[in-house]
Amino acid sequence: MQVFADRAEAGALLAERLPEVHDPVVLALPRGGVAVAVPVVRRLGGELDVLVTRKIGYPPAPELGVGAIAEGGEPVFDLTMLDRLGLTPEDVADVVERERHELARRVRAYRGDRPLPPLAGREVIVVDDGLATGVTARAALRAVAAAGPARVTLAVPVGAEETVEMMRAEADEVVVLLTPIDFRAVGQWYEHFDQLTDDDVLDLLERR
Repeated sequence: MQVFADRAEAGALLAERLPEVHDPVVLALPRGGVAVAVPVVRRLGGELDVLVTRKIGYPPAPELGVGAIAEGGEPVFDLTMLDRLGLTPEDVADVVERERHELARRVRAYRGDRPLPPLAGREVIVVDDGLATGVTARAALRAVAAAGPARVTLAVPVGAEETVEMMRAEADEVVVLLTPIDFRAVGQWYEHFDQLTDDDVLDLLERR
């Protein structure tokens, strides 16, 4: 099974699979999705921006995601995971509030006072570097859908097959290059999968 050299290579290959559309808005999920989205915009044109999302973690083990929130949207929860942990959305209300504040901080860091581009009636492509549980992508897609776009495409280089199939109910089209049977984590499908910083994201946006 193919392994991508890095996010830039994955984005270039992904761009070749995307249909050409007129003046799309390409919304990258930071941080990793920005590096994938740059080659997409280079090929398709259009407008590149970030759509900031935050994972909602399980309080005793914050790295375990039980939901996500995207700017302009409401929290989306992995109800199966919450049930497995014996929790309700109300039990993680404090986590949601903290993540709202961090989301707002990152929006200011990436865009300052500038709002998201207008999405109503436009072709929107949401890009990330991969899909694991899909809860972050689901939050992003629902926030985008609420803005009234003409069409929404989710584009990722790699994803868990079951998650990719679930995402087909959230977007008009899902474009994915790899759905490995032995998927365990997004990073295993990249030779170089360094964690990006806020400065890296800003540099990518400015260079674009």
